[in-house]
Amino acid sequence: MPSVLSLNDVSIVRDGNTILNAVNWTVEPDERWVILGPNGAGKTTMLQVAAAAIHPSQGSADVLGETLGQVDLFELRPRVGFASSAMARRIPGNETVVDVVLTAAYSVTGRWNEEYEDIDVRRAHRVLNEWKLDHLANRTFGALSDGEQKRVQIARSVMTDPEILLLDEPAASLDLGAREELLQLLGGFASDPRSPAIVMVTHHVEEIPRSFGHALLLSDGGIVAKGPIDEVITSSKLSETFGIEIDLTETDGRYSARAV
Repeated sequence: MPSVLSLNDVSIVRDGNTILNAVNWTVEPDERWVILGPNGAGKTTMLQVAAAAIHPSQGSADVLGETLGQVDLFELRPRVGFASSAMARRIPGNETVVDVVLTAAYSVTGRWNEEYEDIDVRRAHRVLNEWKLDHLANRTFGALSDGEQKRVQIARSVMTDPEILLLDEPAASLDLGAREELLQLLGGFASDPRSPAIVMVTHHVEEIPRSFGHALLLSDGGIVAKGPIDEVITSSKLSETFGIEIDLTETDGRYSARAV
């Protein structure tokens, strides 16, 4: 089975600044990756390339077997699930939760004159149930808590049965209870062999769900380490990535870290 994502010497340069520098990285269909690194390391830019939202300045990027620059993006992008804070800002606050999820079928963020089949509506309600949002189906998106909005974004991103799911800081700004509820759901989703490949960006090891098996550490646009999570998420490699001595602990598949 071909890789779902392959970056080959990918560099991104904007206004003379190198954001990603000669990155090589491959994601297989059954893998769940977490990307960590300090602010400005290039994590969100990596996801934008993976989402076919931007093209490399140098090198090549293959997404779901298609080379960016040689593929119809309107056909490719619906095969990629993407949840981010930037996407949330595009969702009208008065849109009902079920319509937020349903409109993913047309890759739009607001219900207008589209026509949906019964199978689409049933799928939307099933996804809401899986992410424990069914009781909020008729609430407006703008009336939800941060934690609920994060889960709605993820539900929307899996509505179309994507072949790769990209999550940009899904637990950011959440309180302890909302974070743990989301991480439980993500861990369960990641453990299901029927789920797509997953790539998640975070700033904190505490936000890595169980069942994620691979990690990539990024700093100043370059890869510090990548591979199996127990080989990459270590005190020494995190210290190198963040530029401060870090003590890492792991308990039952969950991590915590503090400065020494």
